[in-house]
Amino acid sequence: MKSFVFILFLFVFFCFQAKAQFTQLVWSDEFDGTSVNKSNWVFETGNNNGWGNNELEYYTSRPDNATVRDGNLMIIAKKENYGGKSYTSARMKTQGLHDFTYGKIEARIKAPVGQGIWPAFWMLGKSVNQSGVGWPKCGEIDILEHINSVSVVNGTIHWDNNGHASYGKTTTCDVTKYHVYGIEWDTKAIKWFVDGKSYGEASIANNINSTNEFHAPFFILLNLAVGGVWPGNPTATTAFPDTLFVDYVRVYGLTTGTSSIEGENTKQGVSQNFPNPFYPKTTISFNVPTKSFVSLKVFNANGMEVSTLASGELTAGNHERQWDASGLPSGIYYYRLQAGDLMETKKLLVQR
Repeated sequence: MKSFVFILFLFVFFCFQAKAQFTQLVWSDEFDGTSVNKSNWVFETGNNNGWGNNELEYYTSRPDNATVRDGNLMIIAKKENYGGKSYTSARMKTQGLHDFTYGKIEARIKAPVGQGIWPAFWMLGKSVNQSGVGWPKCGEIDILEHINSVSVVNGTIHWDNNGHASYGKTTTCDVTKYHVYGIEWDTKAIKWFVDGKSYGEASIANNINSTNEFHAPFFILLNLAVGGVWPGNPTATTAFPDTLFVDYVRVYGLTTGTSSIEGENTKQGVSQNFPNPFYPKTTISFNVPTKSFVSLKVFNANGMEVSTLASGELTAGNHERQWDASGLPSGIYYYRLQAGDLMETKKLLVQR
């Protein structure tokens, strides 16, 4: 269950996108240790006025509410007086540690049920704490939400379209058994999956309906809420303690099947960087064939994103971005250019 082969596809030549495939593992937590990995997760604590949902729990960072055991993260909701509230639980996030733009994001989860119980596996835009942004302008992607004892799970996005806008789908699922919940997210759409079967899709192509939030970095959250506007409050029938089990969380980056592979003198989507090798700065120039959403990111040799140089709509024509590698170790890096359906990846050599 926990073993898998990690094959990192590194493209030296230009590749043109035929069919997107999320096969490059760029980050994961397998929860194989004995405690929560603090290089992956931080805790949000307190009640924060019910987190905007009139929730009843007090989130803590105690092992009583979040621990790792037998290859699972266990988030445990308890009925107890703490911090002026009658329930405790945990809310964990990768904010400030790991954020992602596009990819396949999935987790294998077994969830609790009961009146007033609300487990969630979701994402928020990195800009949430920026002045003038907040929610919903930062964007929200709910990969899994479940309330009470209903027979369906929910996948939803929230964003700002001159006011709060949302779109979502549901599918039948017994959450008390392990399932893999995930999304596939690229420049065109966000698709929801349970056990590899798609059940919903939201278009974000060309920022349709002001969905520009979904072309920017997001971080991951896991939490188990108690009560709130949506599920209602617990009753005497709700069993405590109740536990959310998470076997793993994995993020896969975008690689491509290729319809053609050409050398560096390709006449389509020309991009180049100079100087190369370099230190500390290089200039990346590229051509956008038609007006489109463009993403230009730099990754290290382990597939981890180290810089975003462009993320937004650009006009057709030639563009330049400068990358400063100061503070990064010498070695091989890669930049990935996405412009509409075109994807190109090229090697960078940082040499002090």
